[in-house]
Amino acid sequence: MKKEQKIELTIGSKYNIISIGGRDKPLESEGIFEGYISVGSDALGLLIKLSEKHKDMAGKIRIVPIQAILAIDIIDAKPRNTKERDREIPHYVG
Repeated sequence: MKKEQKIELTIGSKYNIISIGGRDKPLESEGIFEGYISVGSDALGLLIKLSEKHKDMAGKIRIVPIQAILAIDIIDAKPRNTKERDREIPHYVG
């Protein structure tokens, strides 16, 4: 039996994130995952370095609040760095 691969967000990977946007349509954020950030006292966000698809915003960092995420497409997954795991601050997303 083949072992199921664990899917996790890894720094340096490219994702397309669909989140709650304006009135009529969701917000699309394509780019490189740079890590997590605390937003306020009890919220967490993803840091995404926007791709060329975003034209004038390319290279800028967008914070996507976790509670606003509708879907995440994995475009290019990088392997998790074991040194990165040792430095990571444990967090709960529920």
